[in-house]
Amino acid sequence: MKAWLGIGSNIGDMAAMLDRAVDKLAAIPGIRVVARSPDYRTPPWGKTDQPWFLNGAVAIETDLDPHALLDACQGIERDLGRIREERWGPRIIDIDVLAYEGAAVEDERLVLPHRYVRERAFVLVPLNEIAPDLTIGGEKVSDALAKLDQTGIARA
Repeated sequence: MKAWLGIGSNIGDMAAMLDRAVDKLAAIPGIRVVARSPDYRTPPWGKTDQPWFLNGAVAIETDLDPHALLDACQGIERDLGRIREERWGPRIIDIDVLAYEGAAVEDERLVLPHRYVRERAFVLVPLNEIAPDLTIGGEKVSDALAKLDQTGIARA
């Protein structure tokens, strides 16, 4: 199956952290990275009194089910030093499962497609680079992006 992930960081060497996260994803049995967007410098969203982020998107092919993929992503976050202290706060690495081909999930651990994906330009700008025709919630990524303010988002 195909899945699409959002990656981000706003602490330390952000570009190196995104590279490390993608390398770790590619090293997991059952995951093959098939596309990666350029990195984008983006303003914080939600909690705005923090450093800007570096964000990107990754397309993968995977044998893992959605929950196993979430576990793998959270394991990488832990391996890279992420400590979950504050919702939408600063983070050394963030890996979000944005969409998973053919899956709609809503439980206490995972919501797919990601509940905020179509509201966040910092997610859709890089995702549009690798999957503009991907349909999420009945809407193409490119169409959802066209409705959002992209002020401050720039290729790194």
